[in-house]
Amino acid sequence: MIFFKRFWTNNKLFILFILLMSVFRSAVADWYTVPTGSMQPTIKEGDRVIVNKMAYDLKLPFSQVTLLTTGEPKRGEIVVFESKAADNRLIKRMIGLPGDVIEMKNETLFINGTKLNHQITKQNSQQLFATEQVDLITHTIRIDKNKSNQLSNFPPIKVPADHYLVLGDNRRNSADSRVYGFVLRHELKGKATTIAFSVNYDNYYLPRENRFFKDIYDI
Repeated sequence: MIFFKRFWTNNKLFILFILLMSVFRSAVADWYTVPTGSMQPTIKEGDRVIVNKMAYDLKLPFSQVTLLTTGEPKRGEIVVFESKAADNRLIKRMIGLPGDVIEMKNETLFINGTKLNHQITKQNSQQLFATEQVDLITHTIRIDKNKSNQLSNFPPIKVPADHYLVLGDNRRNSADSRVYGFVLRHELKGKATTIAFSVNYDNYYLPRENRFFKDIYDI
């Protein structure tokens, strides 16, 4: 008991700092290390993405208990969620909201019967890049022509209540709602906002200088 009292006396500021940081990361904001290229070219392997955990819900720290709903996801936003189906934490782009009817024809999306603005910006024999506008958010998608086009088409499907349809920007290299199904509302962890920093796994883990505190919606 004397040891613990002495430890607390000598380290209470440090302990309080760790406690407050833990609460902050649990309920307010955190960063997420991106291990795969499923969101290329928007997000690269090695990016550390800042996630606003209060974008949709205020949760009791260190739990999944929602104290207050603070907002709802919008089409085009990049969300982080705990997928029970994938048994993993994933990061994808929000495409379909509850009640939406989503369809994909040869890589091109249709939302409620309306074809998205889809313009090819660059292509060669191996890959294609195109800009895609989802509501007010314009982003770039990547299509690897060396990969199977098995997921390049799906018929009109209605998003159920309290569910969402998400896709990766790297369309032929992403396990998303086309593989794991819809995302449940309570699985959402927050909205990705910024790339804090990025390390290049192919260059001795050196930082990518042009990605420090980069707005994720301005790439």
